[in-house]
Amino acid sequence: MMHDPDLHTSLGGMYSDYFLDYASYVILERAVPHVNDGLKPVQRRILHSMDELDDGRYNKVANVVGNTMKYHPHGDTAIGDAMVQLGQKDLLIDTQGNWGNTLTGDGAAASRYIEARLTKFAVDVVFNPKTTEWTPSYDGRNKEPVALPMKFPVLLAQGVEGIAVGLACKILPHNFQELIDACIAALRNEPFTLVPDFPTGGIMDATDYRDGLRGGKVRVRARISAEKKGMLRIVEIPFGTTTGALMDSIVAAADKGKIKIARIEDNTAEHADILVHLPAGADPDTTRDALFAFTDCEMSISPNACVIADGKPQFLGVSDILKRNAEHTRELLKLELEIRLGELAEKWHFSSLEKIFIENRIYRDIEECETWEAVLKAIDDGLKPFKKLLKREVTQDDLVRLTEIKIKRISKFDAFKADEEIKSLEKDIEETEKNLRNLTKFTIRWFEEIRKKYGKERERRTEISSFEKVDRTQVVAATETLYLDRKNGFAGWGLKKEEPLEKCSKLDDLVTFTQDGKMRVVKVAEKVFVGQKPIHVAILRKDEDLVYSMIYRDGKDGAILAKRFKLGGITRDKEYDLTKGTPGTRVLYFALHKSEAESEAQMLLVHLKPALRMRNLIRPLLFSEFAVKGRSSGGNLVTKHAIEKIVRAPKDYDPTVES
Repeated sequence: MMHDPDLHTSLGGMYSDYFLDYASYVILERAVPHVNDGLKPVQRRILHSMDELDDGRYNKVANVVGNTMKYHPHGDTAIGDAMVQLGQKDLLIDTQGNWGNTLTGDGAAASRYIEARLTKFAVDVVFNPKTTEWTPSYDGRNKEPVALPMKFPVLLAQGVEGIAVGLACKILPHNFQELIDACIAALRNEPFTLVPDFPTGGIMDATDYRDGLRGGKVRVRARISAEKKGMLRIVEIPFGTTTGALMDSIVAAADKGKIKIARIEDNTAEHADILVHLPAGADPDTTRDALFAFTDCEMSISPNACVIADGKPQFLGVSDILKRNAEHTRELLKLELEIRLGELAEKWHFSSLEKIFIENRIYRDIEECETWEAVLKAIDDGLKPFKKLLKREVTQDDLVRLTEIKIKRISKFDAFKADEEIKSLEKDIEETEKNLRNLTKFTIRWFEEIRKKYGKERERRTEISSFEKVDRTQVVAATETLYLDRKNGFAGWGLKKEEPLEKCSKLDDLVTFTQDGKMRVVKVAEKVFVGQKPIHVAILRKDEDLVYSMIYRDGKDGAILAKRFKLGGITRDKEYDLTKGTPGTRVLYFALHKSEAESEAQMLLVHLKPALRMRNLIRPLLFSEFAVKGRSSGGNLVTKHAIEKIVRAPKDYDPTVES
């Protein structure tokens, strides 16, 4: 499209128009499929070209690519790549040669070495020149289909991806037989549900699929079995990855210390077969969960069902797309029946004319005619007594066709056979009219016949299930040791000369408590600052419901307070004050317990500093007297006197006996 420079008032306006033209072209003519036939333009042109060349035998892909250039002038590489992708979907193109391997990611051989032809399914459901709307090709030398008369939801069966200007399209593949069931349900106005089915198999959680619209997602897992002690076998992989990429992700996770494996072995051929050998002592179930958590053995796929409908891009759910496809198939079948009815009526009309013309020897009336007009008039006059037997007017074209009947056919004319042929045509006309009156039933029977003819070995491959997301912190391999430098306030796995605390992984969090009553949660690292004078540093394990006990002095000379608390929700790297926040506050006692009962059992002896008129300088402290509260609670008063020390009470200590 050429723009008139005078129409633009500014350079910005010109570029705005040009950009909109480009964006519209990419969306409508390159990246997004049409809702009716489910094809992008390059795919449609490839199939049209294959139909044009089809003689039942295989054609070199290079020949198909060259012929498609008549309709798609965007380079042979783009056409060849699109054709390989179509062939790998195993639905419309019957392939021969090395077409690559979607499991391993291996590419196809060069187009001059591989061959293709249309499948019988494609011939039956995709093409019909009588119901196709045509448009001139880009150079006007040929005509191409606006959309192929697709009588099956191929878009949902194959799936498609495309990126255009400002939008993207990602429709996941669905099961062949389930699509037919859904089409029948839609024609009957019955409810149906569609979820993806991937050629790579695997296990899928489609709880959040949301009918394939933006914002939905499906999670797909590899199928992993424990073959024997010390080995896991991956026999199906998630859609969207390859065995090579999957193995690379496993090796990368092992290198980062997230999982432990001894070695990995790939035996993939026709089917995926990856062996993961485990080191001695490794738990197969934990390792399998770790594979889901840290590798491509589990993947999340976000669909985005965008199609060209009514001449513009629209976001439609897969249910809406299928309903449109089912209705479109019914309309195409109706059009085919109407065309067939017209052809049968025309054939019946001429067969009846021919029978009348020959049986009543009307051909003899033209023997003495000297002009063409006289010939036609003689035939027309001879037919007049019989016109009431016909279903439409006799035209001049009919008269001309009668003159073209050969003498041989007239001499061998068999009235019985002619009557039988006419009766057969009448029977076909009646059957076609019946199908038109019961169009929905006819469409349902058509779908059932397609399933019977082509649905074998197209059962669901992906298992539908539901599963929780694996908590990565629970399955990560503890391959490091946490060390603490108390003097300088640092912790990490790299401080190997310092005090060892416990085993950890590189994904863990640290919880730290300091002498001034502050608490903080930080990510474990090779070396991380945990605060001056740390009184407790440990790996934070969210599955442990710990109870903490603490006694602190409120300020430099304040009261002594005690508290029991749980951590509750925590934000990483945020500092929390476990005291009242008075300057000079100091923690005098700190302990953690695995349960409330354990924390209640502790008894301490608080030794007070001697003072005037003080007789009892040792006082027992039972934490069972304090309720477990949140970390922000101030605590309960123990004493207002200065404390000399706090010690654990002996097991045989009796608080009723005066010290």
